Amino acid sequence: MASANYALAGKRVYVPGHNGMVGGAIARRLASKGCDILTTERSEVDLRDQAAVEAWFKSNKPQAVFLAAAKVGGIHANNVYRADFIYDNLSIALNIIHAAHRHEAEKLMFLGSSCIYPKHAHQPMDEGQLLQGPLEPTNEPYAIAKIAGLKLAESYRRQYGRDFISVMPTNLYGPGDNYHPENSHVAAALLRRFHEAKLTSAREVVVWGTGTPRREFLYVEDLADACVHLMETYSADEPVNIGTGEDVTIKELAEQVAQTVGYGGDIVFDRSKPDGTPRKLLDVSRLKKHGWSARTPLADGLKLTYASFLHSVHRSA
Repeated sequence: MASANYALAGKRVYVPGHNGMVGGAIARRLASKGCDILTTERSEVDLRDQAAVEAWFKSNKPQAVFLAAAKVGGIHANNVYRADFIYDNLSIALNIIHAAHRHEAEKLMFLGSSCIYPKHAHQPMDEGQLLQGPLEPTNEPYAIAKIAGLKLAESYRRQYGRDFISVMPTNLYGPGDNYHPENSHVAAALLRRFHEAKLTSAREVVVWGTGTPRREFLYVEDLADACVHLMETYSADEPVNIGTGEDVTIKELAEQVAQTVGYGGDIVFDRSKPDGTPRKLLDVSRLKKHGWSARTPLADGLKLTYASFLHSVHRSA
C-alpha cells in the first residue's frame, strides 16, 4: 500500500465525470499539477457498463483516479427518480473501483456525500456517525449507493492493499452546476429562480419548505483543491469530511442569493414542501488536521457563481 506522500505530477490521472461541476473543478485544479489528465465522454464510455469501463481501463491504464462521476440532483430529483439514482450510482462505483483494482491504479479517491449520515445525526457530523441511524428518506437511494461506494473502496483497500480513499463533501455550488428549476441543488435553483424573478420584475419568489433547515455550502473550486491536497497527503481507511465547518439557514441563503442577484421583491416559503434533514453540518476537524481549510466565503462564492451563470446564459442565448 502506498504511503500518504503521493505526487500527482507526471501521473496519468483519470477524472470520470469531468463534464460535471465537481469533475470539472478537479480537472481545472489538476491542470496546474503537470498531470496527463484522462477523461471520457458519455458517448464514448457508459460508466454503468462494466465491459466498457473494463476495456477503457485496460487500454488507458490510469495511475490515479478521482471518482467524481455520479447522478446527482436536489431533493425533488432524489425523491422522484429513486431507482435511477441508486442504479446509476451503484453501477458507476462498482465498475470504476473494480477496474481500478484489476488494472492496478496506484491511487483512487471516491467522492461520496454528506447525505450518507443519519437524518438525525449529532451536529456537527463526524465520520464516526456513518451507519449509526436511519437516513433521510427523500435521498435514501442515493445515500445508500454512496455508502456502498465508500465501503467498496475500503474493502479493496483492506483485502488487496489498494490505496483507495474516500471523501465526503458537503453541499456544493459553483461554476458548472445544474440550474434546472426542479432537479438542481438548492443554491443553483435559487440563483436561477431569483435571476428570473429579477428579469420579470416578479413581486415574490417562492422557496420550498419552512426556511429553517440549516445547510453548509462549499464552493466547488475549494472542494477541488481539498481533493487534490488529500490525494497527495492522505492514505487511510477512514473517510474524510470536506466542508467549511459553518452553516446557514435556507432563509439566510435565500436572502444572500437575492442580494447577490439584485432582486428586491418578497421571499415566500411554501411550507407544504419537504424540508429534508433539519441540519447538515460536517465536522471538519480531520480535514483540518491534515492541513486544509476552506478559503471562499459564501458571499464571495455566490458572486463568482452568479457571474459564471450569467456567462453560461449569454453563451447559450
